[in-house]
Amino acid sequence: MIQQIIHRLLQRRHFWRYATFSEVAELYASRLMRMIALNITASFISIFLFQSGYSIATITLIWLGYFIYKGLIALPAAKYAARFGPKHGMLLSGLLYIPSMILLPLVPQVGLPIMIIALAFQGLSATMYSLCFMVDFSKVKSLEHAGKEIAFMNIIEKVTKGISPLLGGLLAFMAGPEATMWAAAILFAFSSVPLFKTGEPIETHQRLVFRGFPWKIAYRSLIAQGGVGFDFATSGTLWTLFIVVAILGLDGDDVYVKLGALLSVVILSALASSYLFGRVIDRRRGGDLLKWGVFANSITHIMRAFTTTPVGVAGLNIANETVTTGYNMAFVRGMFDTADISGHRVTYLGCMEIMMNVGAALAAIAAFCLVSFLGDIEGLKWLFFIAAGFTLLTATAKFRLYQK
Repeated sequence: MIQQIIHRLLQRRHFWRYATFSEVAELYASRLMRMIALNITASFISIFLFQSGYSIATITLIWLGYFIYKGLIALPAAKYAARFGPKHGMLLSGLLYIPSMILLPLVPQVGLPIMIIALAFQGLSATMYSLCFMVDFSKVKSLEHAGKEIAFMNIIEKVTKGISPLLGGLLAFMAGPEATMWAAAILFAFSSVPLFKTGEPIETHQRLVFRGFPWKIAYRSLIAQGGVGFDFATSGTLWTLFIVVAILGLDGDDVYVKLGALLSVVILSALASSYLFGRVIDRRRGGDLLKWGVFANSITHIMRAFTTTPVGVAGLNIANETVTTGYNMAFVRGMFDTADISGHRVTYLGCMEIMMNVGAALAAIAAFCLVSFLGDIEGLKWLFFIAAGFTLLTATAKFRLYQK
């Protein structure tokens, strides 16, 4: 049903690729359900661990191990996608996330071993899905209007990112954080169902090929992806911890509602910016959007360190979501073009997944060191200053698409 609604909504606006639009509609529908499942819990896992007695330093170490693990399994995940196809990978990903959501609520009773198992399932699921989604979408996109298609996919993500944390927060407040995880498990079970009305978009039984890989056109974007990963970890888990520890406090389960509300204020700005930036990309101005977006994102990291009120958090979240949307959409468009011209789509995107997690791991280890020596709040503040500089690396991508 979701797929049919999306198809009817966009069919007239996407007349240029009607013959294959069903493939894009499947991705939209699947992405919608997965993002709802992911976002009703993603922002709350670290808080749940903190309430369960784990220190901020310990939580940063846990995420460090998580990102390293994801980086190590990126190439095996890429091999699976090359052999069986990205749709099969996304199906497997949805199933793998379910044990994680079932096991995490048991952490307060069982302790560290069950958490390691839960995050192992979650990491494998996230890595498999991220890679397979990029392979699938990069293949079925329209070359001429990829900006619009990325924009609409981004709109779906932002709608769910705006609504889901508040819904998850309300559910956590009324029934406990464990209930949000169980609800997410159910949604993950259905998230891959829309994908199998058409066949795999790439030839299956492929192998990853590194001999003859065009490193010359890929290495700048691979390095820049490290900046994206650092930004991802800092703006996500670590910023959430700072909000709770330094601004909201941990007064019962109502913290989930407060946090969900602060994360949900981004929805209107995200919708407008996604549409606008999609048009900018299709007008061949994606290179400028990437550079200015990265610079503006750097400024928002600095501003995090001086934020002291919930109103300030809300305003900064809106600003950060806008600029992050801009640089990320331009980066993804350039990445898709590089995947096309490389001749080794799965290999390239697998390497990009590794570098994403390298950057996120660097953010986690920086947070651990700073928190250990300076304390929770001061350590996280200094992390934001480091992020302001490190994430500028993203602007060095030099995609060929933007050099024409």
